[in-house]
Amino acid sequence: MNVEQLTETAQSWTDIDPDLDTQAAGAVLLAGGDTEVLRAHFGGHLRFGTAGMRGAMGPGPNRMNRAVVRRVTRGLSNYLCACVADAPTRGVVLGYDGRHKSRVFADEATAVLRAAGVPVYRFEGVTPTPRVAHALTHLGAAVGIVITASHNPPGDNGYKVYWGDGAQITPPHDRGIAEAIDWTDGAAPALPRAPQLPVPDAVHARYLERVLALRVRACVGARAVYTALHGVAGADMMALMSAAGHEQVFPVAAQMNPDGDFPTVAFPNPEETGALDLAIAQAKDSGADLVLANDPDGDRLGVAVRAADGTYLRLSGDQIGVLLAADLLENSPVAEDRMVATSIVSSTLLSRIAAAHGVAYRETLTGFKWIARAALEHDGRFIMGYEEALGYCVGDVVRDKDGLSAALLFLDLASDCKTAGETVLDRLLGVYRRYGFHGTRQRSVRATGDEGAARIQAAMDTLRANPPTTIGGHAVVRVRDVLSGQGRMMATGDTFTVKLPRSNVLEFLLEGGARVLARPSGTEPKIKFYSEVVCAVQPDDDLDTLARRADGPLDDLAQELLRHAGVDR
Repeated sequence: MNVEQLTETAQSWTDIDPDLDTQAAGAVLLAGGDTEVLRAHFGGHLRFGTAGMRGAMGPGPNRMNRAVVRRVTRGLSNYLCACVADAPTRGVVLGYDGRHKSRVFADEATAVLRAAGVPVYRFEGVTPTPRVAHALTHLGAAVGIVITASHNPPGDNGYKVYWGDGAQITPPHDRGIAEAIDWTDGAAPALPRAPQLPVPDAVHARYLERVLALRVRACVGARAVYTALHGVAGADMMALMSAAGHEQVFPVAAQMNPDGDFPTVAFPNPEETGALDLAIAQAKDSGADLVLANDPDGDRLGVAVRAADGTYLRLSGDQIGVLLAADLLENSPVAEDRMVATSIVSSTLLSRIAAAHGVAYRETLTGFKWIARAALEHDGRFIMGYEEALGYCVGDVVRDKDGLSAALLFLDLASDCKTAGETVLDRLLGVYRRYGFHGTRQRSVRATGDEGAARIQAAMDTLRANPPTTIGGHAVVRVRDVLSGQGRMMATGDTFTVKLPRSNVLEFLLEGGARVLARPSGTEPKIKFYSEVVCAVQPDDDLDTLARRADGPLDDLAQELLRHAGVDR
């Protein structure tokens, strides 16, 4: 697109923009005449991909705004009505978070669906994502939509889609919806032909009832500080904890109400350094046993626990996941049909725990839609699934991450530890002693814009064309290329089929069970590297000793793969 075409596109879009705010912002960009800025906003389209779309808000087709939401919803409704004959009867469940413009975008999506003859079950106010996913299956709706950007920066928003089975969309529906969006003109919706209906209060009551039924023990007593990180889960979390009998849960008042500016955190993600500072400070003052944190839409859970010296240690997603899994498997009824699942980039420790309990184990692609898919395909009891990015799903209440139910179950576990005279860290060390220590780490390289995307692709191309034979002084035993669907044993050259859907992921398995993986992020302009080391636990080892022992090797593995890929600078 040359400069003249770009300017014409920007002007045409701005002229018909239904939002006065973004229309005015588009006019300012046009008046400024900066070609690169115009290209960033108007030179492409925000793509519908991983279960929907996320992006920065602003004018133009490459940003989140009312016009884009209108166009996406028209494409979705066209695809839905073509694929699901009873969609006009079953309807759509729609919720939204507390970010700027979320309610405006929800109103736009609602108007388009109603004009297409599809009734909308609409939450009256901001709602955690897991409650929308639960309401979808409870009401038997055809599709669920959540206006949210999860834990992204304050300037972002997004559009998340669930299919009627309760899980985030997967092929062929994601491709079909994307193609339908490309064909739509995004015209203004006509007069509504279908009703807007409230989500009945009974749906929330049923959610609470089913989450409480997930508990393997009704154990209380641990003292917790809770933060919603300015998101939408606070009220529901406190109601759930009260219903469970946990009366010593104390919220961080400054972070409990939804606020799209996220004023007290640099980045509203429990994984990020500093995100839990206020909660940990309150925990220190009150002597709490642990900190529980949701991300802004309530589908993730972060945890920090008090150590013997009074400091608070943030647990990794893998540590939270294996603690929950071990607890659930040890305390739920034994049955041959039980199954657990995790993603390819999460720790392999879950596979050892599953084998010890004689339960089925599934490895999936990154992204909770794949864990949910594994649960739906399993002919038996799904115990839990998790991914290292602080996402956990227990049972079938929600076919997606649920930071509320995970928080309840983890607080039950912490209370059981306290009753037994041990700490959560003692329990974690016990898991390592039984199954082996698995240390994990993630490194990311951010690369924005077209140049960044090319750099990320070049890194993956380099690793495929010239895979390392040693990493960190360890021989590479096996390479799995999930994109090609082929793996190779390095010593013999024998190949094998990778039994996962195609995805841009490379895994290098090393001698001794260590491994390193590389994959571009599906939601952010990053390439991510995951490293894992495995070792036996000696009788006098403690968690600090194990962490120090793994620290150097974990860094060395990731750094060497970054260097081999050409992105270490």
